[in-house]
Amino acid sequence: MSEIKVNSIKGVGASAAAITVNNSDGTCTANITNKPNRNIIINGAFNIAQRGTSSTVAGYKTVDRFVASWSGQDEAPTQAQVDVASGTTPYTLGFRKAFGITNGNQTSGADASDIIYIEHMIEAQDIANSGWNYTSSSSYITLSFWVKSSVSQDFKGYLRTVDGTPQIYPYSTGTLSANTWTKITKTISGNSNLQFDNNNQQGLQLYLWPYIGTTYTDAGVTENAWASYASGTRTPVSATTWYTTNDATFEITGLQLEVGSVATDFEHRSFAEELALCQRYYYEHANGNNAQNNNRAAICSGGMYNSSNFFGVIQFPVKMRARPSLVKTTGTDYYRVYGANVSDGCNDVSSQNWSDQAFAVNLYDSLSLTQGSGGWAETNNASALIAFNSEL
Repeated sequence: MSEIKVNSIKGVGASAAAITVNNSDGTCTANITNKPNRNIIINGAFNIAQRGTSSTVAGYKTVDRFVASWSGQDEAPTQAQVDVASGTTPYTLGFRKAFGITNGNQTSGADASDIIYIEHMIEAQDIANSGWNYTSSSSYITLSFWVKSSVSQDFKGYLRTVDGTPQIYPYSTGTLSANTWTKITKTISGNSNLQFDNNNQQGLQLYLWPYIGTTYTDAGVTENAWASYASGTRTPVSATTWYTTNDATFEITGLQLEVGSVATDFEHRSFAEELALCQRYYYEHANGNNAQNNNRAAICSGGMYNSSNFFGVIQFPVKMRARPSLVKTTGTDYYRVYGANVSDGCNDVSSQNWSDQAFAVNLYDSLSLTQGSGGWAETNNASALIAFNSEL
């Protein structure tokens, strides 16, 4: 029987071994680029946008799982789900959507406390159980993404831990060529000061800053190293060119965070898989604007508890991160209840009892139907919305 004994197998011209053999016990470590479930980021291709595709309001308003926030502007920026142009890389790698921020007209210039940032928050348990030995300086995670700016500039970012004593890992993109997609890769070692509790609360925050004012920066900050977090020393001083350019744009796509020291090919998930992951944090149940006929999206079946209150149960498609809050719009006859060959409009929705798996909903306000009668509820206006929020 033939036998080959080697320490490692490396590709011609490669800087790292594809397979490393443990000479003591015969086990091996392999750098495999097509491992499933390796991307810790949810919606890193920005295909899911349950809330909408464009907004001039800060917060969770467009693409799922990503916050765009700002403060101090003369004119509000716009956050949006945008298209990746055909013929470009990353388009040729399968990316069709990106997350973009368009700056407003900042006539007063870049003030010290002005900020614009993109943030993604990861549950602590998803890092604790990821396989990353985060307290070891010889164990790594790798962050990679594509970025494009209409202005040539270096941009700042950082990772920040939440549990224990917060730690920060500042990094930068390097100077980008204007209007050109650039792939950024950062290999990040563990550190003995890091802590991630095994729970569903915030564990790791990922930030990208089109602009961060000098209130929060310091020239002495060291990039690509862990340090204790302090509000005034988050990153080195940021350039102001992008921020002071009217209607400047900043776009990202292909955001991946994975265990290991190598940036593998982006893990493209199906639309259905990514949507289910997003619905753990936000679930849009009924939207009159998306209904097929007369703004009537189905809400639930149920019954009249008394003549003015209808109750029903909404089952969530996936178990949510925690007991969610109700997101709703209200107005005259925004909702309608049907039953016993009659129907009536009502104006409001509230919660009765709920968990992370189901929600007992109460439709009321101007409703008048027969107590004890069964029926069903629908939206009755294009602006009517029932959704559930369990974001970090």
